[in-house]
Amino acid sequence: MNYQEIVDTLFEQIKSQENKGEVASYIPELSKVDPSHFGICLKTMDGREFGAGDWQHKFSIQSIAKVLILSWAYKTLGDRLWERVGVEPSGNAFNSLTQLETDHGIPRNPLINAGAMVVCDMLLSQAESAKDDFLSFLRNISGNAHFQYSEHIAQSEKSVGYRNIALCNFIKSFENIKNEPEEVLDFYFHICSIEMTCQELAQTFMFLVSDTIKSFEGKIILEEFQAVRVNAIMQTCGFYDESGEFAFRVGLPGKSGVGGGILALHPEQYAIAVWSPKLNSKGNSYRGMKFLESFTSMTKSNNF
Repeated sequence: MNYQEIVDTLFEQIKSQENKGEVASYIPELSKVDPSHFGICLKTMDGREFGAGDWQHKFSIQSIAKVLILSWAYKTLGDRLWERVGVEPSGNAFNSLTQLETDHGIPRNPLINAGAMVVCDMLLSQAESAKDDFLSFLRNISGNAHFQYSEHIAQSEKSVGYRNIALCNFIKSFENIKNEPEEVLDFYFHICSIEMTCQELAQTFMFLVSDTIKSFEGKIILEEFQAVRVNAIMQTCGFYDESGEFAFRVGLPGKSGVGGGILALHPEQYAIAVWSPKLNSKGNSYRGMKFLESFTSMTKSNNF
């Protein structure tokens, strides 16, 4: 299959169409991003790489990092993780407080804000320096020793993070946050601040394409059953209240971020990263969703 030709054709086709949506203007730093950016990178199991557009331009991966923090937590804590966070789709916005009252402070899944905060809290209790240790994990699975937190993005999110502050304190009231909310939020804002290119993002997620892929220390990153379960959560929960639509139209495990990035993967075949900052009404990249639907249709690689 000529992946480069397919990527180039779809890139030009979608770029020529109307670029609908809005950038995430509620986060000051994200509001400054040029909305015309558009990049794609596909990496295959056999080591090939195909890019188009702004595929080597860094952007804030935002909530895509929730999959990475989840993977590290699952590796570190095992099934203890599921005692304090569920695995069900939420059906609500990523920053919703609605279900926490009914569910007594147990977030529906680890890919919504509340769930990621509980995961961060568990890791803070486990590690001596969770922020440093997470960066080490990220660098090790990606082979990129240069990944850093973006302080200006983390502080930008903190300056307007009133709803996240409310979420964290609300969960604390149910005793499902053990550390101080300020410490949990600082960790949470920092993991969301990480910047990558499409190329780096696709490379980083190759460990979920195949459970046989090892870290750069030569160790298995996740056991097979763990990788399968993380992919299952991405399939059902990776796009908030548009997760069903993504499964219906694209048919791959994936995760979006309000920075305009989407990471999707086909087990045993490829990882693909798309970035376009304008978001649809559900908070997912408008062009990214269109590209991935067209890509899986053209390549017949929809999981279903």
